[in-house]
Formats: sequence, C-alpha cells, structure tokens
Amino acid sequence: MSTQTVHLALRRFGFTFAGDGSHAACLAAGADGGWYPESWRLSGDGPAVPTGLASAEDLRSQVLALPDGRVLVCRPDGAGHAVVLLAAGEPEVPLASVRLPALRLLALPEAAPAAASEPVAVLLGTDARPVTSVWLLAADGSAPRVVAELPGLCGGGVWLDAAGRLLALDRLAGGRLKTVVLDLELGVTTPLLELGEESNDRLVLFDPATGFGMLRSDAPGVDRLGWALIGGAEPVRFPDCLHQPGRLLRPVAAAPGPGPGEEPQVVLQVDHGAASALVLWRAGERRLRPLPVPPGRLGGVGHWSAAGLRMPYSAPDRPAALATLDVAALLAAEPLAGSAPMALPLALAPLNGGAPQAGSGAGAAGAEPVGWRLDGSAGPGDGGRWRAAQCLELAGPAGPVEAVVYGGESWLSAPHLVLALHGGPADAWRLEFDPALQRIAADGTAVLAPNQRGSTGYGPQYAAAVNGAWGGPDLEDVLALLEGVAGQRAALGLEPPALFGVSYGAFLALLAAAHAPAGSVARCAVVAPFLSGRRLLAEAGPAVRALTARLGGDLEVADARGPRDVLRVAPLLSAPLLVVHGDRDEVVPVGQSRALRHELLRLGRLEGADFRYVEAAGAGHELLAEEGSAVLHELLAVFLRTGRPA
Repeated sequence: MSTQTVHLALRRFGFTFAGDGSHAACLAAGADGGWYPESWRLSGDGPAVPTGLASAEDLRSQVLALPDGRVLVCRPDGAGHAVVLLAAGEPEVPLASVRLPALRLLALPEAAPAAASEPVAVLLGTDARPVTSVWLLAADGSAPRVVAELPGLCGGGVWLDAAGRLLALDRLAGGRLKTVVLDLELGVTTPLLELGEESNDRLVLFDPATGFGMLRSDAPGVDRLGWALIGGAEPVRFPDCLHQPGRLLRPVAAAPGPGPGEEPQVVLQVDHGAASALVLWRAGERRLRPLPVPPGRLGGVGHWSAAGLRMPYSAPDRPAALATLDVAALLAAEPLAGSAPMALPLALAPLNGGAPQAGSGAGAAGAEPVGWRLDGSAGPGDGGRWRAAQCLELAGPAGPVEAVVYGGESWLSAPHLVLALHGGPADAWRLEFDPALQRIAADGTAVLAPNQRGSTGYGPQYAAAVNGAWGGPDLEDVLALLEGVAGQRAALGLEPPALFGVSYGAFLALLAAAHAPAGSVARCAVVAPFLSGRRLLAEAGPAVRALTARLGGDLEVADARGPRDVLRVAPLLSAPLLVVHGDRDEVVPVGQSRALRHELLRLGRLEGADFRYVEAAGAGHELLAEEGSAVLHELLAVFLRTGRPA
C-alpha cells in the first residue's frame, strides 16, 4: 500500500508517544475502512505532521512510536503475535514472534538507543496462567531478551527513571491490585504502594525529576485519586477536588521541568457522558483550573513538552487528530474566579416535551480557543463536508438520558429520523467522529443516539442497571424515547423514526421494534445482532461467554414483556427489516442472524420485500470499521432513509 495522505484518514485510534515526545503513532483508516499505521513528527513548535506507513493492519494491532520516527507494530498472528518494525519507504523488519494470546508493547523513556542492539521496547505477555512474562526488545532483529516471569497478571506501566530500568506495574494477584517495581536489570520486583492489606493501589503518573506521583486507590473507602512524593516520608493525600463522583478524572501528563520551589502541575482529562473536559491541577491546591477546549472527545493520553501538550482529539465533524495545547495561553483565556473547589457542570441542554431550547447543546461549531491547534485535520467541519452534532438531555422513564444528536435545532422535525443504539452493553455514544453516523446524516437524516441505562460514562450505578437484566431498564428507556419522538413527529405529519443498532444495540433495536406500539417504527436496520443472552452463551467463544456470564446476560428479566428472546418475538416484527452480519464474526457468531432469517422465512415473511439479509463475506464483528465498510455505510444509510436497498 502506498503512503497515505492525512486528509484520507477518517478514523484514528491507539495513539502512543515516543519517550522523548518527538514522535507519535496511531492506527488510521481511510474512507473505505482499511487500517494502516501512521507516524507523526512532533518536534519543534510547528504543526504535527502525520505520515502513513505501507502496512495493512486490523483493529487488533498495536502501534508504538519510537524516537526516530519508526513504528513498532504488534499484530495478532494465529495463536500468538508478531512484532515488526516499520519506517517510511522501507520494507517491514520482523523482530519477534511470541506464542502467547495476549501481548502488549511499552515504550522506553526518553531518547532513542545509541546502538541498534539496545532495547527499544518492553513486551508484556500472558496466557491462561496467572503469570506475566517480560522481555526487552531490540530493533536489530535479535531475539527478545527474557527479563522475568512475574506471578500474577500485570498491567499499567509507569517509568520511575529516565534510564529505563525501573518500571512500575499494576499486578493483580490474590484478588488485589497492587503496584510493584520491576528492576529490568535484575529481573526482580519490590512492592511500591501498600496503603492497606485489602486496598487496591496503583500508580498512574510519575515525574522522575521531582518524585511526584499520582495514584488511584480505594483505601479511603471509595476509588479515588491521590498524590504523594514517592519515597518521601509524608503520607499520601487525597484532595477533595480530585474526587468527583460520576466523573472519571484521568491524569494525562505532568508539566515539564518545574523550577526550584514550584509545585508540580498536572493536566487531567475529565470524562462524563459523551464529552470530555480538561483541567489543570497544581499539587497541594484545593481547586481545579478548567482549560477551555472545543466540545468533543479527548484521547486520555498525551505528552507535555516545551512545544505544548499534545493529545488526541475528535468531534462529530472533526476526524481524530492530534491537538496541541498551549496550557499557559488557555489559562490566560479562562481565568478562575475565587478559590473554592470547582464542580464541573454538565454541558447538556434539557428538552421540553422533546423540543430543544434554542441555541443549546454542546458540540456546536465555534471559534477555537487561543492556545489550541488541531494538527493533521482539515478546518472546522472540513469545509462543510461533515455534519455537526450536539449533546442533549432527554426525559427518560427513570431520569434524564443524554443523547448525541445530528440535525441541528430542527432535528425532531427532519423528514427522516434514526434512533441509533450503541453496542456493548458496557459502551456509549461519544461526542466524536463516527463514519457510520456521518453517512446516515449526510443526506439530511437526523440521528438521535441515546446513552440509555447500562451505558458507561455516567457512574457505576447507571452502567450496572442492566447487569442481569439485558433488555430490561435499557429497553424501557428506548421504548419511552421512541414513543415520545414518534408521537411528536406524528403531530407534525412526519413518519416515525427508524431504528438502527449494532451488536448489543442490534439486539435492543429488534426488541424495541417488536414491543413498540404499531406504527411507531418506520424501519429497522441491525448489524451483527444476537438473539438473546442465553443463545449467545450457547454459540459464542470463551471470551464472549465469560463476559456475557459476568454481566448476567444469561438471566431472564421477570416482567410482563416476557423473555428477551428475538426469536420468540419475531412474529411482532412488522416494520421493514435489514439484517447485516459478517460471516467471520468471532464475537457474535453469524449463526445468530442466520437463525433469525430462517425464523422470518418460517413465519411467511418474504425476503427482499419484508426483510433483507446481507452476509458480508470475510467480515468480522467490526464490519462497519473494516476494509470495504463504505459499501455497508451506503447500504444502511439508504435503507434507513427509504426502506429500500442502496
């Protein structure tokens, strides 16, 4: 594959930064969904520049940026993984083949190695045993050097020194998560955080220059952020400003080079619901300083140097790219009044009877803040090519439901409206670029994408509402929204909304289409649906069965609606239906959709008239993000607007 240009990249994810911050890497996809690695040059004060590398990858590949611009790629290879080295204009260099089902790459800190035989990365591998294998990997093609085999499953990875010898890892053993320090030269570990015998304690950020560290622990009674001077005599502190129930605060990066007497500063990402915010916190202060950033979604990782803070950023009308933030300029543009602890507000707009208030909602296009630059992306809205979206709050049967909405202030009165349901159930719609929703909205179809109960990002209680109740509270939310929107559209003389869902959302969409009042669903399109939690358990692989059992997908919901089984309610599916499934789906086996097709035929439904079944050859579970996905996007968009195939 030839080198890609930046404007072809519609999706990017998996960003990593070289230890010295000179380069970044990610996986990128063009208009037709084929994934390839990108290397980003970040040196100096100029814009970050991406270069596509000639390697076809899939969504399971990992990329790791090296300080010289080369990229390590770890890709699944049969029962194990292959690690290769990529550089622009050069053939890939095989480095390692590891016969373990789980393998992760960690970048070394600071500068590039002086010799090719020196390590460039750490490999962490696991299999079915509660053991983590650790290797050092060089770029000269020599076999990875074994460092240690550690008891327990290890994750995380925070460097305690600039030389790349001491690595803090989060080790799960005996049901507890504790941070240990691995000496890569000696191959031995020592405890680092032991706040209590029963507590889970893990290091999340460390500055070797000052000894300042941030940690996450449930020792105070609930899981929260704290800080300490690691190795010092003073106790760990848990400031109240770093504990905001229902919001996830993630330390992104510490300010470079604090001067003598200066307190360390950290930028944290604050996630709640569909959108992200950024705040600055200075160690010892009891307040958070908000940083003005455009509405959207940030990537949770970053690198802070004299050139600025670099972070991934995306918005519904802005494909993911790297943003550069001048923190001092952003602070100057957003002075903080007073000294009280800051409560971060939700940027949501209430709906009165389903109609948004004028001028409300997050995500509208506007001037970008001084001190903010988005590199590797076109201008706002890409010249009008992409549709903007906003976050709105709708009334649900048990409380407000946030939704990402395409269609502007008149979305409710658009000629066509799609109610889109996300997968999961432990997932959510985000205020970020989504090619499938963009294609649906491209022809003027409005999209209402709610985060019903069971969605993540609204606190543990909200997410756990469907544990043991798949198609329970979440279905009630969807049916209430569907009934309210359909009723208001009927009063305007408009057709009812269409339903669209993927994976778990497809299961939910089929249940909603069956249980909704007659005439309240115009049509229904589902991608990779399963038929019930129990039917999925009987057919899926071990990982999906374990997840389904852990989330209680095998338990029945006991109410008047009866079993949440699509085959049992298939006689109630009266709206035109489109079913799309990949024949190599390893998450939801294609047999689920085949069984639905056979049941519809048994009921006398006419294929091609009452329903259409499309089996995508060679496609997996992420068929809307794989190579060739543009054809499926077109098929879905046309069907959802017209009820006819493209």
